[in-house]
Amino acid sequence: MANKSRAAARVRRHQRVRKTVFGTPERPRLCVFRSLNDIYAQVIDDIDGHTLVSASSIDAELRGKMEGLKKTEQAHAIGKAVAERAKNKGIDAVVFDRGGFRYMGRVKALADGAREGGLDF
Repeated sequence: MANKSRAAARVRRHQRVRKTVFGTPERPRLCVFRSLNDIYAQVIDDIDGHTLVSASSIDAELRGKMEGLKKTEQAHAIGKAVAERAKNKGIDAVVFDRGGFRYMGRVKALADGAREGGLDF
């Protein structure tokens, strides 16, 4: 019996994307997760299996900046924050992993914010 939930479909799409998207120490993977209320971004080295940098809308130091912003504006700010943190660690280039979500709305806003922050992908 096929599992027809939306979450399971997203996981299947993410697995399909992950066949080709792989993060190396030179060019780690910028992974996005979007929940109903929040958005999360991580820069991951898949060879070591370590998260190098992360930012989210529930992040303690970013939480105050999120108040009063629309979700897409929050995503843009998170993209800028993760790019700034990555630049501080010496990461300039990443591969973008949209996590099985469509490249539109909040996912696109996060990507645009990361590019604006100086990440190359």
